[in-house]
Amino acid sequence: MENLKLSREQKIELYNRLVASHADAIRKGDTIPYTSLNGHMYSYFSKDDFVALRLPADERVKFMDRYKTTLVKQYGIIQKEYVMVPDSLLEKTAELKPYFSISHNYISTLKPKPASKSKK
Repeated sequence: MENLKLSREQKIELYNRLVASHADAIRKGDTIPYTSLNGHMYSYFSKDDFVALRLPADERVKFMDRYKTTLVKQYGIIQKEYVMVPDSLLEKTAELKPYFSISHNYISTLKPKPASKSKK
């Protein structure tokens, strides 16, 4: 797949492979695949065909420096905790897996969000 533009379907399959590599991760969402824990999203596949990971500050800086990437910008807003995963890294599940685990572990330290009340 090197030097070839990946299709949305190929990228989703690579994202699914990444999620499946973590025993506690569950892929959710139909049109926008994502993972969440205790009401906090920690990864997603955007409508713009890239994967975003939510990382703690120290790991976020290291990740952006190492992979020459940026914070995620969606709907004109910079998502301060999310980094864009380059396609070249997405293809390397084994190399990306530790960052996915860091993301999951980071979210597990956050206070669970209260369940939303059902509407009548």
